[in-house]
Amino acid sequence: MTETPEHLKQLRRDLHRHPEPAWREFYTTARILEEIERIGVDEVFVGSEALDTAARAGVPDHDELARWRERASEAGVDEATLDRLDSGQTGAIAVLRRGDGPTVGLRVDIDALPRTESSDPEHAPVAEGFRPDHDDAMHACGHDAHATIGVGVLEAIADSDFEGTLKLIFQPAEEVIGGGRAIAGSGHLDDVDALLAIHIGLDYPTGGVVAGIEGMFAVSNFRAEFAGESAHAGGHPDHGRNAVQAMTTAVGNLYAIPRHTDGATRVNAGNVGGGSASNVIPESAYIEGEVRGGTTELREYMRERAETVIESAAEMHDCEGSVDWGAQAPSADPDPELRRLVYDVAGTVDSVASRRERGELGGSEDATYLMRRVQEHGGEATFVGIGTDHPGGHHTATFDVDETSIGIGVDVLTDAILAIGEQKA
Repeated sequence: MTETPEHLKQLRRDLHRHPEPAWREFYTTARILEEIERIGVDEVFVGSEALDTAARAGVPDHDELARWRERASEAGVDEATLDRLDSGQTGAIAVLRRGDGPTVGLRVDIDALPRTESSDPEHAPVAEGFRPDHDDAMHACGHDAHATIGVGVLEAIADSDFEGTLKLIFQPAEEVIGGGRAIAGSGHLDDVDALLAIHIGLDYPTGGVVAGIEGMFAVSNFRAEFAGESAHAGGHPDHGRNAVQAMTTAVGNLYAIPRHTDGATRVNAGNVGGGSASNVIPESAYIEGEVRGGTTELREYMRERAETVIESAAEMHDCEGSVDWGAQAPSADPDPELRRLVYDVAGTVDSVASRRERGELGGSEDATYLMRRVQEHGGEATFVGIGTDHPGGHHTATFDVDETSIGIGVDVLTDAILAIGEQKA
């Protein structure tokens, strides 16, 4: 494949035009199902059939899900399909069975981010007419390209002489670290011999391939609540218990948690607030944040220290403090043999201009749940980077992908799956 086929470009642009955040991927899943039906597979698992529903994290409330379901309906998704995705049970797993041979998994994520896309006339989706009609979501991390690569690989393997089983996993809710655990807990990965997970971009140029992305931080999200007592700020300031003081003390001390000898650690207080008026001692405040570690153990170190900081800050200002830990993901490392196979395959693909066997992510990914699940059941896994020239950084208003990289991704991953089939036959 020297160029990305036109039907894959149009699919990517259609998905880009209809971005949907975590657990709201109604249109996206329906569109993927149309492509799966066109290609023809042996089994398709949709929504609750593909997920451990109880393991989902970051699921919106009923009204929010209903709003996005209605939007998908207005975009042409039939009610029967929407019923299969009820309560935000989105995503799908397509299975191709081609005789004896290994079971290979390919995981692509499909959700967008809740942010507004650039309306600059020079921004390619604006100039080419596929910017979203709505301003409350955007494919600012390339998951529209991921889903399209997945469809392209499924199509290529279906038309190949591959011997074995391919499981194409279209995973929802990566951006909130909410879908990986639910997919991993479904049992669909327990017989996978080799798993490839992918990400486009990551500051690698078009034509570049990284066979094994490392440095994936384990992460835990949290919300801390501080409760005090209100009072008149001028007349009786001593009668109040200032929750905002507790919160700001906690923020400062979170960033003062000592680094660790064993590796990298991170903390961020990304959303803070509290109080009601300038003349009222604030009785409530909150922090929404995260801790990360280069390993799962380092994340736990940060988590324990963060709890101590929050509780101590509340006590210092005579307030009550509590921490609710939300979505989280572990760390994971690529298997060297599978990483090397992908590296060797990339060297045989004409459209690949440069390759690296190893690279660093410097962030978090809930594909680690899937990787670990496969590894714990005796299989191998790696996380592959497919380079793309992207204006703007990931998660910014001007992010976009070079559509040439979609075809490159399909070539590399298809050839890697064929090579795995031959090696493990």
